[in-house]
Amino acid sequence: MANARWLYDLTIFLYAAGVLCYFNDFLQSNRRMKQIALGLLSIVWVLQTIFFIYQMVVKLYLPVVTFFETLVFYSWVLVTLSLIIHAVSRIDFLLFFTNVIGFGVLTLSMFFSEPTTLQHSGVISDFIFIHVTIAIISYALLAVSMIFSSMYLVNLHMLKKKKWTPLWQRLPSLEKLDAFSFKLNIFGVPLLLLSVILGSIWAQLIFSHGFWMDAKVWMSTIVLILYIVLLYQRVRNQWLGKVAAWINIIAFACLLLNFLLIDPYSQFHQWS
Repeated sequence: MANARWLYDLTIFLYAAGVLCYFNDFLQSNRRMKQIALGLLSIVWVLQTIFFIYQMVVKLYLPVVTFFETLVFYSWVLVTLSLIIHAVSRIDFLLFFTNVIGFGVLTLSMFFSEPTTLQHSGVISDFIFIHVTIAIISYALLAVSMIFSSMYLVNLHMLKKKKWTPLWQRLPSLEKLDAFSFKLNIFGVPLLLLSVILGSIWAQLIFSHGFWMDAKVWMSTIVLILYIVLLYQRVRNQWLGKVAAWINIIAFACLLLNFLLIDPYSQFHQWS
């Protein structure tokens, strides 16, 4: 990675500048700053794509195996998803909030060293690449869904308090926020289920003894059940509006806890 370190550092620098520009627009509704931020974010996406391809060429495998690689890939997917949604439906604040998470994830990757070799490469198979890729995409979809739920609660609070501020005027309607959150969950939850199934099959084949003793397995199961129940109750019109928004936020908090705190120490997620 040493030859591409400058690309990685430049990406973080421009990403920080873009997030700061979006923060300025968030506070002051500055159209020029928003345009600059979008331009910087587009450059960040290009740089991340180049860095991802470079890693793939140098390492001769899809770089989504180590924790460093998954963090970088997760950040790239968040940037990609936010730009796609922005192109389809221009929603104020979505790019800002999504890329606060994306920038945080990319910055966190700086604290994890990038190994030169994979010590347990013998147990890596196509199952792993597919499992991790699908999981990270589902994490990104569920992250944006959580953002829409958070915006829903902010909008609802401001409506109840009758705070007709410029900030409130830039928020989408409650119906639109709820619909976007629900649609993203419709895609994200099945992908999460598929990734858990693939990961379980692989782990059972490789770590047949003590597989169910790993904290990652239990936490992933809890998160998956929480999301499935949420989606089921949402389809049945049982959990709607404020309740659904809060459950969605709690579910993503559990998912993030599982990914950032438990994943690095899981026995079958150690490759270096």
